[in-house]
Amino acid sequence: MPSQQTPTAFVVVGPTAVGKTCVALMLARLLQTNILSADSRQCNTELNIGVAKPTMDELAQTPHYFINSHSIHNPVDAAVYENYALNVLSGIFTTHQTAVVVGGTGLYIKALCHGVDQMPAIPAQIRQAIRSGYHAEGLEFVHRHLEQYDPELLATTLERQNPHRMMRALEFAMATGASIRHFQTGIPIKRPFKLVMIGLELPKEELTQRINARVDNMMQEGLYAEVQQLLPFKHLSALQTVGYREFFEHFEGRCSPEAAVEFIKRNTRHYAKRQLTWFKKDAETTWFSPNDEADICAFVKHKLAQSD
Repeated sequence: MPSQQTPTAFVVVGPTAVGKTCVALMLARLLQTNILSADSRQCNTELNIGVAKPTMDELAQTPHYFINSHSIHNPVDAAVYENYALNVLSGIFTTHQTAVVVGGTGLYIKALCHGVDQMPAIPAQIRQAIRSGYHAEGLEFVHRHLEQYDPELLATTLERQNPHRMMRALEFAMATGASIRHFQTGIPIKRPFKLVMIGLELPKEELTQRINARVDNMMQEGLYAEVQQLLPFKHLSALQTVGYREFFEHFEGRCSPEAAVEFIKRNTRHYAKRQLTWFKKDAETTWFSPNDEADICAFVKHKLAQSD
């Protein structure tokens, strides 16, 4: 049983392909505890190769949560994740003094650490109209309507190329007549556990090599067939993600399979850049190379010693 001191969640963040899974497993072994994922796509049971889930061997090393926990037919957002994650951590902390959280979905990390703002419900017909427009015309459709409904957000956001964020912003603007920023108060909630943020980064060239190698490996593992099987569900929000939507373009006759692979690599690089921009805004995060395992372990042990 844990002692009476405040439990600690070690949160490992960073861009895709940087090596978060390996570091999280190392910390779980060091701390003899469990892992909670903060990845908005690895939770889906139907998505496997394209979301770079931990392998069966990796999953067997320690209990994992929010991996294969939800269907693509049951949408998950930051508010759902916040509730799920808090319940999981509460359970872990009944028998462990620490937990490891790992993932690259910035909104989910923010939801866990600081809470999410209360948002009004979006009518289904508005959401469906935006999805249909996006599938027909791409981001050009979303940008054009944001120019009308929320031009200030469109002009100042760093997320112009993020379909999910842009469609979400348009939903709120059309449904409420106000910018989504109007509902984002930014008032953090204090959690009943300590949070230690660990960021992972690599030189740009090395990360690019890792991303390209990962995509090539996904193709060898059968990504093409996986996406083909998911074609009937391409309209679902869970499938609006890098690694899937590029091949949907191919299956619709808009590009060759070779071009789709190059688009996946390019879009993954862009996504990684956005992730770093997001996580670098948090001054509480201490950054390491994923190769510096000794330094990461020393840092974790130091933080635990401070808690004693």
